[in-house]
Amino acid sequence: MLEVKTLDKPDERRDFSRGHLEAVHMTDLDFAVATFEPGWRWSESVAPIAGTDSCQMHHNGYIVQGRMHIRMDDGGETEVGPGDVFVVSPGHDAWVVGDEQVVTYDFQGQTAREYAKKD
Repeated sequence: MLEVKTLDKPDERRDFSRGHLEAVHMTDLDFAVATFEPGWRWSESVAPIAGTDSCQMHHNGYIVQGRMHIRMDDGGETEVGPGDVFVVSPGHDAWVVGDEQVVTYDFQGQTAREYAKKD
């Protein structure tokens, strides 16, 4: 098998308050690039779409640009920035730190298939 797609022509784009996601769907990989503008916070920008109090998606990610703070429902928290690879389990909130947009790549998690998807 050989399969190639370009993010210049994503399979789909989802817009939400203060951000958007572009995704490609392949046989064994769902890949998304999410862009979050300053002021973006999951609990304000995506919760109304998701209908949950916290993000219930699993993320396998890599931060390309900007800084993001992540707080788990159990109280654990961290900040991630350029070059950081992260895994986040369902049950969290996140927000952009500072005045720079955040660009993150999300690999193989639920994000490319379901994040901020309106019914």
